[in-house]
Formats: sequence, structure tokens, C-alpha cells
Amino acid sequence: MASYRLLSLIALVFVAGGALPRNVRAQAPVADVVTQAFFDGIINQAAADCAGKNFYTRQAFLDAVNSYSDFGRFGTADDSKREIAAFFAHVTHETGHFCYIEEINKDTYCDPSFTNYPCNPNKQYYGRGPLQLTWNYNYGAAGNSIGFDGLNSPESVASDPVLAFKTALWFWINNVRPVISQGFGATIRAINGAVECDGKQPALVQARINYYTDYCTQLSVDPGTNLSC
Repeated sequence: MASYRLLSLIALVFVAGGALPRNVRAQAPVADVVTQAFFDGIINQAAADCAGKNFYTRQAFLDAVNSYSDFGRFGTADDSKREIAAFFAHVTHETGHFCYIEEINKDTYCDPSFTNYPCNPNKQYYGRGPLQLTWNYNYGAAGNSIGFDGLNSPESVASDPVLAFKTALWFWINNVRPVISQGFGATIRAINGAVECDGKQPALVQARINYYTDYCTQLSVDPGTNLSC
């Protein structure tokens, strides 16, 4: 009888206190949220002749997520869905529904003040990948974190789809995730605020918001507040 009461007490503590936070237990794996239908709904809007059509895949994204287990595991289950919706809203905007692997208007994007990430004079650090990784300091830091030579081989991001998604997730976790609790507008500012926010490019801001709210609807989650920057 005493043993039964002890086991009952342990069970009660487990349920009431929880060995895991309730919001963690409620979260679905990223693969269950980013279904093939969801991914195809984005990439199928790109023209057939787009370079990205034969480059970006859901599997490459999921393979990259394996290196960033925190992605899509933010707060509650709804918070996680909002994070995923926000990520794909920006990816859609930056790549034209996964059409572009590389930036259209290419430039060197070398900032020599970042002496710890010296530019290779024979390379250009223009936007590549799902979030269009740009500048020598981002290529250098992403390379150090992920394990590729970002400064001397930036073109690798445009030739390896898993690496491309890893750079996007690296940028997201380090530069966007810290402000995501402030609303979608804060993520716009984190990605391209100097160019788009504070009334500079309201049409571009609204385009990002439209993608975000659309994806939130698809994922059956409220988009939250503070959508604009």
C-alpha cells in the first residue's frame, strides 16, 4: 500500500510539475509543420526556368535543420509556428519564392573594417542562399560556425543546397531569433531594417507582412502583434 501511494505521488508530481515544460511537449517537429505541401506551395510559384527550382528542396531544408535543433522550438507551439512562418516569409521575399540562388545586382560587399574577416580580392560577397547571405563578415562568421571557407569560397553557398539553408538558419538564429518575441516587424528590422523600415520602403515591408500572415493562416496560428517596422 505504501509503495502504491509513493508511486501515485510520483505520478502526480510528474503531471503537475512536469518533467518537461508543457510548451515543449506541445511542439510538433519542424518536419510536421513544414510539410511537402507547404514547401511546394511556395516553390511552385516560381517560374519553371528559375535556378532555384532545381536547387532548393524541403529535404535540404530539413537536413540543415538537423544542425540547428533550436529552430522552430521557440516558446509555445504557436510561437514555434510563428517562427517558422516568419522564416519562410523572409525566404520567400528574398528569393522570389525560391527562384533565386544568388542576388540579381551583384557587388563585392567587402567591409575592410572587419579585419578579422579579411576579404579575398578575387571574391565577391553578394547575397546567396535562402536569406541572401551578404558581406564578408557574415560569410566569415558563418563559415567558422558551419565549417566551410566562407571568405575564400563564398560561391559554395550557391552550389550546395544544404549549406545554403544552413547559412540562412545560422543568420536567423544569431541575428533574428533574439528579437522574434517583439513581433514580426522586429524580424524585418533585423534582416533589412536600414533599407526598408521607418517609411523607407513601405511596399517591401508590406510584402513581407503579407507572406507572413498568409503562412500563419496556412499553419493555423494567429500572427500576433507588431507586424510592421
